[in-house]
Amino acid sequence: MRVYGVTGWKNAGKTGLVERLVSEITGRGFTVSTVKHAHDGFDVDHEGTDSYRHRIAGAREVMLASGRRFALMHELRGAPELTLSELLTRLSPCDLVLIEGYKRDRHPKIEAYRAIANNPLIAPGDETVRALASDTPLDLNRPVFDLDDTQSIADFILREVGL
Repeated sequence: MRVYGVTGWKNAGKTGLVERLVSEITGRGFTVSTVKHAHDGFDVDHEGTDSYRHRIAGAREVMLASGRRFALMHELRGAPELTLSELLTRLSPCDLVLIEGYKRDRHPKIEAYRAIANNPLIAPGDETVRALASDTPLDLNRPVFDLDDTQSIADFILREVGL
């Protein structure tokens, strides 16, 4: 399973880029999964649902299943957060996993950057950032793509991972 990240600060365009990359790369016939790092308080379940009631009652794992999809919720119940490596072992095999966030992990990444967000670049201090996707020209010692040039960014990532 090949792994490539999309990193950047808040409002840099990470989610939109990942969404476009998934569409572009799956359109080329590859299977793609994603991992998105979220803040501690996120919840995919809501009060009043049966699955929520199961979790609140103390279930460690609750699986929701239908004819179209299934979702597995796993409560850590005080255990430490799983590392990215541990989480990747829980995914089904695929051609490529795109990771949004996890900027401190050591997998190869492309940095999304929007000038209006006025955040510092991550790339100059992080050799795992192999390229940038930016809405403004940048002068760096690595490739810089237009943030909206999804096809070229996908080409770059697929070359990087050998697909």
